[in-house]
Amino acid sequence: MIRPLGDRVVLKQLVAEETTKSGIVLPGQNKEKPQQAEVIAVGPGGIVDGKEVKMEVKVGDQVIYSKYSGTEVKLDNEEYIIVKQSDIVAVVE
Repeated sequence: MIRPLGDRVVLKQLVAEETTKSGIVLPGQNKEKPQQAEVIAVGPGGIVDGKEVKMEVKVGDQVIYSKYSGTEVKLDNEEYIIVKQSDIVAVVE
């Protein structure tokens, strides 16, 4: 498992829908990676770059994150993205 440090959060991307609600497959549709992910692990927060950081997300949250942020990591054939909490723009409720 990956244990993030400081204000880092480990995300696992959610798979984008590639079919419409009526079941029509949309081949070749916008293959850009989705920006929605599930929180897998959360760092402890604390003092980061001289500022107090309180972690606002928790494991299991579904979040939207900035498109070009983070570091992609592959571990045990699973792909994860490690981002700073500030790269997460919203929690999906």
